[in-house]
Amino acid sequence: MKKLIYLGLAVVSLTALTGCESVERALKGDDYVDAKIAASSSSAASGQSQKTLAKVLKANSSAFPQLSDKVGKNEAEVILNTSKGDITIKLFPKYAPLAVENFLTHAKDGYYSNLTFHRVIKNFMIQSGDPNGDGTGGKSIWNGKNKKIDSGNGFKNEISPYLYNIRGALAMANAGTDTNGSQFFINQNSADQSSNLSSSTTPSAIIKAYAKGGNPSLDGDYTVFGQVISGMDIVDSIASVATDDSDKPKEDITIKSIEIVKDYDFSK
Repeated sequence: MKKLIYLGLAVVSLTALTGCESVERALKGDDYVDAKIAASSSSAASGQSQKTLAKVLKANSSAFPQLSDKVGKNEAEVILNTSKGDITIKLFPKYAPLAVENFLTHAKDGYYSNLTFHRVIKNFMIQSGDPNGDGTGGKSIWNGKNKKIDSGNGFKNEISPYLYNIRGALAMANAGTDTNGSQFFINQNSADQSSNLSSSTTPSAIIKAYAKGGNPSLDGDYTVFGQVISGMDIVDSIASVATDDSDKPKEDITIKSIEIVKDYDFSK
């Protein structure tokens, strides 16, 4: 049976979670917590995660790369040339090296050229990157060749306390933890999400960003690896097209090509 890769609307926002285990999942991912439970580790790890959370909460806006339109020294930049117009995105190899390398390599190889936005939900997100065009396909650049990275079912999640599903965030679509292949989505929701977020678990700069929209319920489950810095009007235009009962646009909206404006050297 083919596996459908989709985005579920999480019942509880990551940023609203409470308790040590939930904080650890937010900061270090599911694999860390599951291994800790299985091994009955000491409470030292929990204390460390609390220290990390405290550090993040105190950080100013400059610590969160999504909040700047400038492309930093250790960032990459691409332009998605779509049939609706251009979307410029900066990428974050420092925090999500696997996702960024996967995306850039596929882009250079022409993998994404002529693929459709196969799933579009207005006031949520737009999704692409599937050669099958229906959410059942897509492979990573490793595809099981390096099992430390990709078991064959997809590569590992990269969850960072410095990256969030704010409006314009680029993230990997998946069918569960560590099942990232080639599909990705752009958060499009423009509704204010800040009122449901707590300053005890979410940095104030991110709460402010969520006032402009996004999907905090996705935080912690999907790898954020980029941010739209120009062309959100194009994202909104794509999100507004007529769709069928499967959220597939009735007219094909395609990625004509992806232009690498600024590359990143992963060998360094």
